[in-house]
This record gives sequence, structure tokens and C-alpha cells, in this order.
Amino acid sequence: MTITRRSAILGLTAGALAPSRAFAQRKIVKLIVPAAPGGAIDVIGRLYAQRIAPALDESWVIENKAGASNTLGAAEVARAAPDGATYLTNADIHIMARHVMRSVSYDPLADFTPISRFASSPIVLIGATARTPETMPALIANMKAEPDKYTFANSALGSMGHLATESFKRRTGTTAGLVNYRGTAPAITDVVAGQVSLMVAPLGSALPFVTDGKVRAFAIMGAQRSPLLPNLPTAGELGLPDLNFTLWYGLWGPKGLPAATVQRVNATVQAASRDREIVDKLTALGAEPVTEDAASFKAFIEAEHQRVTRVVEEAGIKPG
Repeated sequence: MTITRRSAILGLTAGALAPSRAFAQRKIVKLIVPAAPGGAIDVIGRLYAQRIAPALDESWVIENKAGASNTLGAAEVARAAPDGATYLTNADIHIMARHVMRSVSYDPLADFTPISRFASSPIVLIGATARTPETMPALIANMKAEPDKYTFANSALGSMGHLATESFKRRTGTTAGLVNYRGTAPAITDVVAGQVSLMVAPLGSALPFVTDGKVRAFAIMGAQRSPLLPNLPTAGELGLPDLNFTLWYGLWGPKGLPAATVQRVNATVQAASRDREIVDKLTALGAEPVTEDAASFKAFIEAEHQRVTRVVEEAGIKPG
């Protein structure tokens, strides 16, 4: 073999190996999703990871570690070294851990470094079409007249839907049993089938069933109507002004994550949240992006924790 030919072959081999070498040289980062694949936390976390990883020239690997109201995966991140190799994506349920569980190995606020919210999403009160009246006033009246007839599906203890459910019952003077599920999808499935009469559900998860007429939508449980269901009033418009609950999803690192790392990752999240493709995909999920710096996210969490603590006390929710 001539030197020229050998050089050419070596050059081609080196070129073929270059992508693998480049991949191997990238920092491997774990993004812990403390919920099952396919849910909103998982889908939104993956959506952002696909943009964050190349922007940081890193390789992000998704690890789903579901269980115990999202605390199993969160506990792993709390134990991790603050070296930028492990992150947590979770929803509002993250700050509720100690309100609904007796034994939690970490402090949801003190043992994590807030980086940024990803998105927020409305929640909606829905009912089984065959088991509920058509309007909110009629529903409330019927729940008072026949309290044993109604039950609420609940996707997880401490979820925003759980808080909204208990607040709804307290403010309307109604009672209804709570049926707990391991996730939103099986809960909505039972509402569609009429096995459970009511649920406060993420709008994105409920929307296909609402538009197909498989479930009845009563109200947005937040301050504003949704452009996805513009004719659906808010609970406030129906005489329940204090029912203001919104889902949100965010990104955390372990406690002690360097400020430079936080700023660097936060910048990539904000850039992704302004990307039209990301916005469109979030909209299809019934969510909208949030752009904020890490300090704003930290302040938001602290204020939200104070608010949900009041809701928990008012609703009488106890650790189980």
C-alpha cells in the first residue's frame, strides 16, 4: 500500500471516528425525572434537555426514577455532588414533599439549587359526562344533595390538582372522596370511563377528551381563561375567586451548585424558552414557557411555598 493511499485511509478512519470521540469527550450529565415516562414532567424535561445539552456541549441522559410522590428521584439529586453532573426536573409537587409524607430525607427548599422554571400550565375541573350535570352551579348543588355520589381522581398526593381539589371542596361546602392514582393518565382514563366522577387535571392532558366530548369541563382553576378553551370560564368568574392554581415545571441542581454553573445553565433555558419550536410544542401540551433568572425562580419558590402551606393548613391536609 502506498503512503498516499494509507494516509487517505487513515484520514477517513479518523474522520469517521471523530464524532464518537467528540461525543466521548463531552461531559455526561444526568437529568433525573422523578416521574414515569410520558407524563408532562418527563415530556417537558426531555424537550428542554434536547436544547440545553448541545448549547452547553454536554451529553444529557434522562433517568426516570418514579415513586413516593416524586421523592425517590429528588432524593438522589439531593445526595449528588454539586458538580454540574446531576440535575432534577420536577413540577410544583416538589415543594410539597413534607406536607404529604411523614418521612422525607431532604428539605425541598434548602437541599437544592433553583435554576429556572421551564413552563407553567393551567388546570381544569373536569367531570365524567354521564355522571355530572352540565354547569358548575348545578354540580355544586348536586354534590351537596347527594354527597356519596361523587369522588375525585387525584394524580398524586401533594400535586397542584390535589390542593385545588381540597380547596374546591372547602370553599363550596361539599364533600367527596379522593381516589389516588400513580399519575395523571390513569386518573383521567377512569374519569373518561365514568369510574370516578371528577378530577382537577392539567389542561394539556384533559384537552383531547374535552374537545371530543368524553369529559365535561367546568372551569379553569386559575386567574385567566386559556386560549385553548376560550369559552371556558375561570372559577373566579363562577363565584369562586380564591381558586387560583397553576401547574409549573422547573430545573434544580444539588445544594451548593456554583453560581457560574447556575447562570450558564439558566441562560440556555431562557434561550430555549424563546425558541419558536419550543413555544409551539409547549402550547400543544397546554403550557407556556417561563423566562426568568435563577434569583427570580428562587423568590418564586419561596413565595409559592408560603402560599401552598396556607392552603394545606386550610384544607386540613396531613402527612400520610
